[in-house]
Amino acid sequence: MSLPIAQLPSLDLVRGFVAVGRRMSITAAAQDLCVTQSAVSRQVLALEEQLGVRLLVRSYRAVAFTTAGERLFRVVDLAIQQLQEVSEVLKVEGRSRPVTVTASIGLTAFWLLLRLSRLRKRHPNLDVRVAANDKLRAPALCRRLDARAAPSKPRPHLPPVTSTNVPVT
Repeated sequence: MSLPIAQLPSLDLVRGFVAVGRRMSITAAAQDLCVTQSAVSRQVLALEEQLGVRLLVRSYRAVAFTTAGERLFRVVDLAIQQLQEVSEVLKVEGRSRPVTVTASIGLTAFWLLLRLSRLRKRHPNLDVRVAANDKLRAPALCRRLDARAAPSKPRPHLPPVTSTNVPVT
């Protein structure tokens, strides 16, 4: 039978223990966690107290796992790795990437900016950034853009414009 969640060891204590176990050094673990060596040592001692078993054998400038410590480390290190992986995935999925629209200064001033407020009303979560530039001629620069507003006259030296239709009229 599993312990109730309220009786599980604190995640902060477990994180300190895992950091020590990954580096086999309290000093290095403290640096990884951006806390003092003393704080990490107290975290491990508090975890040992909560569990009622020694997890580490401490000697001058070295630590080693006890049998119980090694057993705990294998389980919690895997759990922390999974937590790190899913946290990273969720952070990346949660970020919205801004859309940058680049146009000449004239086109931006006399056409694009007049329509931007309607676009923002229709798509309030869209992060739109406008870059006005009359020197946008380099094909390599054009390939890095999300969108480019250009005159209808063909310009053979520029790459073709591909777009996703977002109504702005």
